[in-house]
Amino acid sequence: MQAFNVLTGVTAPLPAANVDTDVIMPKQFLKGIDRNGLDRGVFFDLRFLADGSPDPAFILNQPGWQNAKFLLVGPNFGCGSSREHAVWGLKQLGIRALIGTTFAGIFFDNCQRNGVLTVQLSPEQWQQVAQEVTLAGSNEITVDLPQQKIVLHSGKVTDFAIDELSKLSLLNGLDAVGNTLRYSDDIHQFQQSHLQKNPWLA
Repeated sequence: MQAFNVLTGVTAPLPAANVDTDVIMPKQFLKGIDRNGLDRGVFFDLRFLADGSPDPAFILNQPGWQNAKFLLVGPNFGCGSSREHAVWGLKQLGIRALIGTTFAGIFFDNCQRNGVLTVQLSPEQWQQVAQEVTLAGSNEITVDLPQQKIVLHSGKVTDFAIDELSKLSLLNGLDAVGNTLRYSDDIHQFQQSHLQKNPWLA
C-alpha cells in the first residue's frame, strides 16, 4: 500500500451531499477481474459527455483543478453500495485524500485500507477550506498527516483528528495484512508456547 506522509497538491471541490459509490464508480466498470483501468470509470457520467469527450463543465476537467490530489467533498460521501472499486479508481486517478465532514462507514473503511486518507472536519473547518479551494488561484494545500494539519494556500492551518491505527497504517503503507505481520514474532512465539502446553493440537 502506498504510504501517506506530507503531500501538497491541488484540491477540487465536490460539495454535493450523498454522493454514492455508483456515481463514483458506475456499475459497468465492475466487470473486470483485476483493478486495471478503473481511473477511467471515476465519476464517469459526470466527467464525460455522451460522445466520450471530457465534459468541460465538470470540475476535474477544468484547468485550475486538473490533476487534483485532494477532493473537498460533501456530507455522507461514499454512501450506497460497498464497492471497493470506487476507492481503487479514486487512487488510480491520483486522489490521495478526501476532505469532508462525514463519510459512509464502509467507504470510509475501504479508504483507510487502500491508502486514501479521509479527513473529517467540523462544518466550520470545512467552510474555511472551501473558501480557498473553490478559487483556482488558492486551491493548492498541504496535508500533513504526521502533524494532523491542513495548511491552506493563505497559510491558515486546520487541525484534524485520526485514530492511531489508521495513522500508523497510512504513514507506513500498511494494509491489514501488513499490520498483522508487524506482530509475526509474537504470533510465532504464541504458537510455539500454545503447542507446548497443548501438544495434541500438533
